[in-house]
Amino acid sequence: AKESGYSVTTVSRVLNNRQDVSPAAKETIMKIVEAHNFVPNTNAKRLKQTISRNIYLLVKGTSNMLFANVVEEIQSIIDRTDYSLSITYLDEDSNLSSVTDRICRERKPLGIIFLGGSREDFSEDTSSFKVPCVIVTTSAENWSMKELSSVSIDDEKAGETIVDYLIEHGHTKIAEIGANLELSQTARLRHNGYLNSLKKHGITPDERYYERARFSYDSAYRAMKKLLEKNIEITAVYAISDAMAIGAIRAILDKGLRVPEDISITGFDGSTLAEYYNPKIVSIRQPHKDMAARSVELLFNMIDLHKGSCHEIIPFELKEGESVARIN
Repeated sequence: AKESGYSVTTVSRVLNNRQDVSPAAKETIMKIVEAHNFVPNTNAKRLKQTISRNIYLLVKGTSNMLFANVVEEIQSIIDRTDYSLSITYLDEDSNLSSVTDRICRERKPLGIIFLGGSREDFSEDTSSFKVPCVIVTTSAENWSMKELSSVSIDDEKAGETIVDYLIEHGHTKIAEIGANLELSQTARLRHNGYLNSLKKHGITPDERYYERARFSYDSAYRAMKKLLEKNIEITAVYAISDAMAIGAIRAILDKGLRVPEDISITGFDGSTLAEYYNPKIVSIRQPHKDMAARSVELLFNMIDLHKGSCHEIIPFELKEGESVARIN
């Protein structure tokens, strides 16, 4: 710090690969580091982490393939800093608010990252919001909570986009495998996208074409079986996650039908498994690396720089595949 003319805080940020440092400062400090062959004291770092540098990552849902990618990326980023990371996995129906309150009382984290969750999971007087928080994959822009930032895609627009894709390929008898609309904000937004697309194309929604499931293979498998037992014409299925799409495909195949020759299907999340599945699944790709990086940076800005909350929408991409057939 003395040699560079920068503060200890700025030097620390450079050594911990933080992004909130000017290129000039980084270049100057790294030249001094190289000149002195400086290596951080890992023992001191661990001691500091144990005492006061803990961040919690609460993952709501254990079968979400996108979440696994985001967790891996967040862990990789935080491992390169002077923070430590604790990860807790919760069932998708768990009471996130009570778990968060307990962690804040007992563990005193510097910050919390939520992976998944809805507005219903929190109240404004929840003690968790006495520390900086970021929720990933869900927008909290309209929640009016000053200690909560968010990083997400536009789920409603993404849902509309992929149903548009099905309709452009000639499908009008489109079923949806969704989730609990009362408990999941993500499910509601993706369902709204489905309805928006149908309305735009003059297709009347039919409640018989909707089945609710959890974000898991087996639950989606059962939901698809129910759809097939309804004796209604289905040419395509819009599943609101890749795990759901894979479970549905298994049910279709077990019925003696083919994908996409008999029933087309789309997923959501753009997971690696969906890309390598047979058939390769048409899906909405969420850029998990960008989402992870921005969520960590927003949290650091709130903790270290005392910046206010920020809500970012990350662009999504429709990934084409082999699971949708064009029909007349």
